[in-house]
Amino acid sequence: MNNRIQQRFNDLKKTNGKALVTFITAGDPDLATTAAILPLLAAAGADIIELGIPFSDPMADGPTIQRSSERALAAGVTLEAVLTMVRSIREQVAVPIVLMGYSNPVYSYGWQRFANDAVAAGVDGLLLVDLPPEEADELLPAAQAAGLEIIFLLTPTSDTERIKRVSRCGGGFLYYVTVTGVTGARQVVSTSLENELQTVRAAIKLPIVAGFGISTPEQAAQVAPAADGVVVGSAIVKLFEQFQGDQLQTELSKLVASLKSAITP
Repeated sequence: MNNRIQQRFNDLKKTNGKALVTFITAGDPDLATTAAILPLLAAAGADIIELGIPFSDPMADGPTIQRSSERALAAGVTLEAVLTMVRSIREQVAVPIVLMGYSNPVYSYGWQRFANDAVAAGVDGLLLVDLPPEEADELLPAAQAAGLEIIFLLTPTSDTERIKRVSRCGGGFLYYVTVTGVTGARQVVSTSLENELQTVRAAIKLPIVAGFGISTPEQAAQVAPAADGVVVGSAIVKLFEQFQGDQLQTELSKLVASLKSAITP
């Protein structure tokens, strides 16, 4: 397991704490804004930052994150530029950074070249939504050689074989999708989530974070006891549509601080 990711979960475990994983899209509305926001997220309480790689066809994402990807692409953001930006802010941000996106941009970049460049830039993990472990044979050895953690998803429909495979191949943490469907804020949290996570935890040693649809401090507080952390994305990304400049920074800090407070014992 990667040192920064492992260390963060180890530190949280000492106080029975839960990880707050925050998602934003890199380059929304431009990379200079992202570079300014990353230290702010960490200071407000984010334990791990997921940084979305802009993509033209983000099929697992709902409208909010789709639009953020469109804004970033319109600004000319590339995967290479995202890595350069991460490298530029790494000394200011101690928390783990995980790139999250779709396999095509990374495949085009080159598996081994990407793994090497990502680690050199200070990236700790990679989660490709459309690359299940059965299809990751080229990526996994490249990532292992470079020291990049490959994080996989499990869902309420994952069967025993998939759970076992993720247990063998996955690194960093397990991302458990709390709902079937695309990303986006939901009104209620699944009542079966606790039982589902108990089943997965029995088979997987990695920390488990739960995401998709968690948008309020109240929902985060509901989910946190059953998991090792919670992911909030769309509710944070929505602020980028509503605010800019200093006001955006203020609103982001308030939301992230309230989410962290809600899951802190």
